[in-house]
Amino acid sequence: MLTVFFDCRGVVHFEFLPPGLTVNKEYYVSVLKRLRENVRRKRPELWRNNSWFLHHDNAPAHTSHIVRDYLTKNNINTVPQAPYSPDMAPCDFFLFPRLKLPLRGKHFETIEAIKENSQKELKAIPKSSYKKCFEDWKTRWHMCVACDGDYFEGNKINIDE
Repeated sequence: MLTVFFDCRGVVHFEFLPPGLTVNKEYYVSVLKRLRENVRRKRPELWRNNSWFLHHDNAPAHTSHIVRDYLTKNNINTVPQAPYSPDMAPCDFFLFPRLKLPLRGKHFETIEAIKENSQKELKAIPKSSYKKCFEDWKTRWHMCVACDGDYFEGNKINIDE
């Protein structure tokens, strides 16, 4: 499993779940620690004034007490995820489809080959695509509000009304 954190300028942190582990609250806190370090190194201007935001979905590991406590203690600003709204998660509407499409139908001999090819495709995504993703995300937030939080993927909604 690949975990990726990105912003409008590209990937900030990514890692593969080690074999034999599952994503639980303790593991997720360890990922967040590595993410914080990468934000500090790769986005120092955001780190200095604590102007970066974390958006993750409502998975149990993300909403557990230990994770919320870690986020609070480290002053990590979060963007809420609307309940039952996979159409709001940038990974779901942007990143995962971009990674899956070029790998579809290919067979890899080893886990390492899967990781290498996934990394190659991740690095091939242009920065302009990440910027567009966040513009699309803003539009999706408006659509979510226009639909009172209901699922809207594929609906023809005029958010200017």
